[in-house]
Amino acid sequence: MRVAVDVVAAYVTPRRQVWAGAALLGLLLLPALRQWLTASMWRHMVLQFPLWMLAGACLAVALPPAASAHMARWNAYGISGLVGVGTVLAVLMVPRVLDLVLVSVPLEAAKCVALLLAGAALRLSWQAAGLLMQGFFLGNMLPMTAVVGQLYIDSPLRLCNAYLLDDQIRLGTWLIAVAALLALGWLAHVAWQMSAGPGGIPRHLEDPIESDGH
Repeated sequence: MRVAVDVVAAYVTPRRQVWAGAALLGLLLLPALRQWLTASMWRHMVLQFPLWMLAGACLAVALPPAASAHMARWNAYGISGLVGVGTVLAVLMVPRVLDLVLVSVPLEAAKCVALLLAGAALRLSWQAAGLLMQGFFLGNMLPMTAVVGQLYIDSPLRLCNAYLLDDQIRLGTWLIAVAALLALGWLAHVAWQMSAGPGGIPRHLEDPIESDGH
C-alpha cells in the first residue's frame, strides 16, 4: 500500500499539477464550454464552480516558497483561507447572483476569479486546518448547502429568472447529494487518519515486514 502511495506522489508532481491547472483554466475560458456549463442551473453550480476551484487549487502549487510562507503567517490553522472560501461559496449560492453573472461580463469575470482564488485558498488552508478546523468548516458549509438545496426543491417559484423550475429542483437534489457525499468522504478520511500508523498508513494495510521492524 505504501508503495502505491509513493508511486502516485511521484507521478503527481507539482509541475504536472500546474500544467493540469493551466490546461483546465484554458478549457474553462472557452466560450462554448462556458455556455454549456451555464445553460443549466445544476451544471452552473455543481460542475463549473468546482472546476474553477480545482484549477485554482492546482495552480496554487506554483506559488514561490517565500509567498507561501508570507501567506501562512496570516492564515494560521487555515482559518482565514477557509473563511474566505466559505464567504465566496455562500455569496455565489444566492439566486440573484446566479442571474447577474449571466448578463454581466464584469460580474462573470469576478465570479471566476473569486472561485479560482477560493480553490487556491482551500488548497493552502486544508492541511494547516487539521481535522478540528476542517470539521468546523464542513459542519457549517455542508448543512448550509443541504438547506439551500432543499429550499430550491421546495420553492413553488423560480428563484432564478434564467432557469426553469425543473432545473432548479434538479440543482436542489444535486446540492443535497453532494453535501451528503462530501460528509461521508470526510468521515471516511477521519477514520483512515485515526487508524493510521506512524507512517500515515492504516496499521492493517502496512506491509507485514515493515510492521515487524525487519
